[in-house]
Amino acid sequence: MQGYRDDGVVLRTQKLGEADRIITLLTRHNGRVRAVAKGIRRTKSRFGGRLEPFTHVDVMIHPGRSLDIITQAEVIRAYGTPLAADYPKYTAGTAMLETAERFTPVEKEPAIRQFLLLIGGLRALGEAVDPGEPATPGEPATFGEPATSGERGTSGEPATSGEPAAPSDSPPASSALSTPADANGIGSLEDPARPADPGTPRDPRMVLDAYFLRSLTFAGYAPALAECARCGTSERPLVAFAMAAGGMVCAEDRPPGAASPAPQTVALMVALLRGDWTSAMRSERRHRVECSGLVAAYLQWHLEHSIRSLRHVERA
Repeated sequence: MQGYRDDGVVLRTQKLGEADRIITLLTRHNGRVRAVAKGIRRTKSRFGGRLEPFTHVDVMIHPGRSLDIITQAEVIRAYGTPLAADYPKYTAGTAMLETAERFTPVEKEPAIRQFLLLIGGLRALGEAVDPGEPATPGEPATFGEPATSGERGTSGEPATSGEPAAPSDSPPASSALSTPADANGIGSLEDPARPADPGTPRDPRMVLDAYFLRSLTFAGYAPALAECARCGTSERPLVAFAMAAGGMVCAEDRPPGAASPAPQTVALMVALLRGDWTSAMRSERRHRVECSGLVAAYLQWHLEHSIRSLRHVERA
C-alpha cells in the first residue's frame, strides 16, 4: 500500500520484540500516529537516535497490518538537546509531551493547533531562563512558532535518501494560534507573528503553565478569569476558583471547597494566556507557585486523568 509523508514530534517510545520500537508521534497533518520502527534497537540501525522523544522529525510511513511502519526518518530539530542537561526543563518538557498525547486521544485525527503549540512550547522551554539566572540578550521564542525552513538537527543525513522534504501547506502559525476574544473575556492569545519583548526571561515552570492554559483553550476548556464562570457577571468581585464551574466565580456562586487565589495569581494566569511575559515575570514566587497548582489541578480535572510527569516537575 502507498505510504504517506509527514513531520511530527516524537512523544513516546515503547519496546517491541527484540529489536523494534513503537513510536508515538504528534504529526502536522495526521494528528497522533503510532508506528513501528523496525530494527531501531540494533547497534547498526539506520535510524540511529533520530526517533527519540522531543525530536521533530520528517518521516515516511507505510500502512501495516496492525500498526504503521516507519521506513524513513530525518531530524528537523532535536528539541531535547537543551533539555537533557537541565532537570527542571526536562521534566517540564516531559509533561508537555504527555499532555499533548492526552489532548489527542483519537489516532490520525488532525490536530494542527496542538502540534504548533507543542513545537512553540518546546522551543520556548529550551530558551527559558531558570529563576535567579540573568536573562540572555535577544528575543525569546514565541509559542506556536514552527521551526524555520531548512533548519535541521545534527544527526546527519536522512535514514533513506532520495525523497523530497515534507510539504509545508499547513496554515501559518499566526493564523493557527491567534484566536478572537473568547467567551470568557480574556481576549485573544498572543499573536506569534508579533515580536515578543526583547530580553524578557522565561521561567521554565511558567512556560509549562502557559502551555497548559493554551492547550486547554484549544480544547475548549479556557478558564473564565474576567467574569463569573456560573452567572457570567463581571460586576461583582470574583473571589474563588472552582474547577467544576470552569474558572473564577463570585461570592454568590462559590461552591464548597473552592480555592481562593490571590488577585495577583489570577492576573498571572491572564498574563500567561495573553503571552504578556513582561508582566508575568514581575510576579512574586508565591503567586507563581499558587498559579502552577491551580493550572495543574484544572488541567487534570478536564482531562479526567493525572499527568504523571507533574510529580517530578513539582519536585524540581
